[in-house]
Parts: sequence; structure tokens; C-alpha cells
Amino acid sequence: MSVQSAIRRKTAPDIRARKNGEPIVMLTSYHAHTAALVDRYCDAILVGDSLGNVMHGFETTVPVTLDMMILQGRAVMRGSSHALVVVDMPFGSYEASKEQAFHSAVRILKETQCGAVKLEGGVRMAETVAFLVDRGIPVMGHIGLTPQSINTLGSFRAQGREQGSWEPIENDAVAISDAGAFSVVIEAVAEPLARKITAAIAIPTIGIGASAACDGQVLVLEDMLGLSPRTPKFVRRYGNLGPAIEAAIEGYATDVRSRAFPGPEHVYDMKTKDPKAKS
Repeated sequence: MSVQSAIRRKTAPDIRARKNGEPIVMLTSYHAHTAALVDRYCDAILVGDSLGNVMHGFETTVPVTLDMMILQGRAVMRGSSHALVVVDMPFGSYEASKEQAFHSAVRILKETQCGAVKLEGGVRMAETVAFLVDRGIPVMGHIGLTPQSINTLGSFRAQGREQGSWEPIENDAVAISDAGAFSVVIEAVAEPLARKITAAIAIPTIGIGASAACDGQVLVLEDMLGLSPRTPKFVRRYGNLGPAIEAAIEGYATDVRSRAFPGPEHVYDMKTKDPKAKS
């Protein structure tokens, strides 16, 4: 009898076990086809509410809805097979109460079949994180710069750049770790602070504009590929597809207007009748 080993996705406990180990690689994805590419190289895929900026042209992530996240989460799950897929809980889907958060998270897990959810906030969300984890929902935290709070922050600015401001961020990290999250994203935080937090808490830290000392890193795929019109300081471009894509679109438009496209090889001729066939 032959034994076949099933392909198994990475799970939240797998990521949790990477603390102080091989760095965790994470990128965003919102589509089945990009998920298939990212899945080959990443340990985790984030279906981020940054889809509001990347796909819909919103200035912030605030307008993103739960239905939008679920729709794109389904697509990413269809396109991937190895990485842990984490879906962001959007603004307004979890802050009102622990129960609201639970019902939103259950919808995400049931309707996308992803492996975990992510929510923003530290001390203020710790009770909610514990409530979800106790009920079987793996949670990734998110501290530092929290984009869903842009209307109170006033701007997308780095956090903790003055040492006197470190304590609240450190408290957020400890609270999320103690609440049972399996990992925490640290965004746009001064490097020495991110390094200190990584050494201090028991769960993996995933940096985005934080520190190379973090247990892993995440970037928005479109930022990394040069497709976003504006990119933060913390992004390193591993490609610059924007100009290439614009040139391709320009070439297509030129060929259509000059009737150079479609050519004979792109259209279908009539089938020829077999002369041997009986009429």
C-alpha cells in the first residue's frame, strides 16, 4: 500500500514556533494569481486591508468592509496551498465588543477558510485577543503605527522616535503577547525600540519599517514591485514594474489605434471544408 503525504499549509503554531529561529517571510496578496506566486516563497500571506489603497484607490484603510476582506481572502486561499493565510479584520468589525470581534472573525474563518485573523491595537485590544484565542481563533496582533487609527493619529508617522514615548508601545507588545496572539506586526517603529520589543516578548515579531532584528518581515507586494505611486521610507523596491506596465499599455493602445493589433495570428479563420467529405 502506498502512502501519500498530503500537502499541509503552515499554521499559526508553525509561525509561533519560529521565535528566534529562521526569519519569517510575509507579503500581502489580494488575488489568486499573485497568491500563487507569493506562496512559493513566503511562510505567510497577509490579505491586508491595504487592499483599500492598492485595489480601490482609497486614501486610508478606513472604508474597507468585512465583505471586501472576505471576497479577497477567498481568492488568496484559492491561489495558495502552502503559506499561512492571515486576513485583516477591517475597521469597525471588531472594536465595539469582544462579541462583535468574535462574530466577524468567525465569518472570516468560515467563509475564506484562512488560518488566522489580524487586528490592530495593543493594551486596548488585549481582552478581545484573549477572548478570540480562548474560542479557537488564531490572532496576529498589530502595534506601533496602526493605519486604521489614522483619523486620531493625524498622519502616517513613525512611532517611538523619542525614548520617552517607548513605554506605551512596549506595554502594547507585552499585552498582545500575554493575551495569546501567535505573533505581532510592528509597523513604523524606531529601530532600537523594535529590537528591544523583539527580545522582550515570547511571540514572533514581524517588522514593517521596524528592525532587521524582528523575527520576520512583511511588505505590501505592490509597494515592493514599484506599482504604488507613493511608497513609505521602509520599502525596498525589488522591481520597478510601474514604468514597464505603462509602456506595455501605451504599446497596446498604439497598436489598436493603428490596427496593428490584432494580427492574423490573433484571429480565427473559417474552417475549410474537407474536399473528401460527402456533400
